[in-house]
Amino acid sequence: MKLNNQFFRPMMSGRGHFGFSLLRNGTQENPVKLGGDINQGGWIAHPYNAPDESYLMWDMVREDGKGGADIYIGFKRQVGAWSKSINMDDKMNTDPHESSPWVTYDDKYLFFTRGNREVKAGGECNWVGKWYWVDAKAIADLKP
Repeated sequence: MKLNNQFFRPMMSGRGHFGFSLLRNGTQENPVKLGGDINQGGWIAHPYNAPDESYLMWDMVREDGKGGADIYIGFKRQVGAWSKSINMDDKMNTDPHESSPWVTYDDKYLFFTRGNREVKAGGECNWVGKWYWVDAKAIADLKP
């Protein structure tokens, strides 16, 4: 399975969604939207798909979150079917926005950003944040 980048761009309404596209005999099939267990919330963005495709992490805004955008994870059950999305807990998610998760090549560290949007006097909006990391075993600890 190859996640399709076209589905990674948030729509202008702030919803966004993810999908997948299978590669069969060298031909990419049409993308299929992932189900509601993954595509549930607003501003769904910044996916990280594990190299072995066993899990998907992303950020989104949801009522059960800790504040702004939080990082969620879903575990693959079968092609196109995923576990319910799980909030990555208090080790990562706080009141500010967390986003852009990724794991180092050796599977030891999970990096993400934390910060907020800053509106300047002219109305421009910039992201102001820093990179943080946690032990990547946080992923295994959440696996159902």
